[in-house]
Amino acid sequence: MTKRDYYEVLGVSRNASQDEIKKAYRKVAMQYHPDRNPGNKEAEEKFKEAAEAYEVLSSPDKRAQYDRFGHAGMRGSGGFGGGGMRMEDIFTNFGDIFGDDIFGSFFGGGRSQQRHGRGTPGTNLRVKIKLDYAEIANGVNKKIRVKKYITCQQCDGSGAKDKSSFQTCTQCGGSGQVRRVTSTFLGQMQTVTTCPVCNGEGTIVTSKCNNCHGSGRVYGEETVSIDIPAGVQQGMQLSVGGKGNAGERGGAPGDLIILIEEEAHPELQRDGLNVAYDLYISLTDAIFGSQQEVPTIEGHAKIKIPPGTQSGKIFRLRGKGFPALQSNDRGDQLIHVNVWTPQTLSAEERGIFEKLRDSENLKPNPGKSEKSFFDKVRDVFS
Repeated sequence: MTKRDYYEVLGVSRNASQDEIKKAYRKVAMQYHPDRNPGNKEAEEKFKEAAEAYEVLSSPDKRAQYDRFGHAGMRGSGGFGGGGMRMEDIFTNFGDIFGDDIFGSFFGGGRSQQRHGRGTPGTNLRVKIKLDYAEIANGVNKKIRVKKYITCQQCDGSGAKDKSSFQTCTQCGGSGQVRRVTSTFLGQMQTVTTCPVCNGEGTIVTSKCNNCHGSGRVYGEETVSIDIPAGVQQGMQLSVGGKGNAGERGGAPGDLIILIEEEAHPELQRDGLNVAYDLYISLTDAIFGSQQEVPTIEGHAKIKIPPGTQSGKIFRLRGKGFPALQSNDRGDQLIHVNVWTPQTLSAEERGIFEKLRDSENLKPNPGKSEKSFFDKVRDVFS
């Protein structure tokens, strides 16, 4: 089953503060708490899912790793990551997160929430970056020009003509929130919603900036520097925080999502961490042996072809493949030997081979030491 995005699980943006993440987890956990949903397996799974998301996003290190590599970056990172959640583990952490009033904010006065904050958050952007094999193997820094919404320099993103072009919202009194208290059979319940007049900002612009017309941003271009780690693969996504579209009127910027594309190599082929190469040698080189130069990810290497090498032989250059992401593991280069059979011969060459046609040494005579094709494949991947 595909894991849901942790931010989606908690219902927060990728720019959410630690306090917002904690409050979001508190809300989801109380919604799906087993005591409030007895016998409901779906609620129990969502309860565990929220705990797993909070365990990662509440840790600055794990969150940074998740933001960059997604769920793939959580493998082997410890904690809940694998999904084998135990209720005992979750409830152990409840004291720090919920305090002594786990249901206090639902029944009774409750606590007031933080104001929404200024502006509307910017959206994420997606770009594709093509990398050659050497860049994938070593990691690389790429500088790309991104067309997007950027902060208006004239008003510094506020959307106002000047500092005096603001007034406090009369609907919410500057808090950015509207509170309502209703009576239920369990007592009074307080609900807090974002002010619809100021959109949670607490202030209203009375005179708009002439450059951005009040949005606090304009369409432009920015050069973004991106550090791409060694070992990425086709289709992998990386995230650069805060480099997406600028938010409106001081809102937090979105992220820049990088989609990795592999540039085809003219001679090599990637197979996971390994890289494969087809080497064609002449019949005489197969008979007498030779030294051959083969391309690698980072240049060339020489290999020795021993006398009597059969077509289909696979040589291995250890450590000449791709590195694993966030690991010391590294693949190999596999060289598949193909003995080239001439398709046209001169009269002299034909005469030579006719004389050798009946030679006992040229007749196929595979011994038990000669491995079958399937054995060779098995050896390569074992």
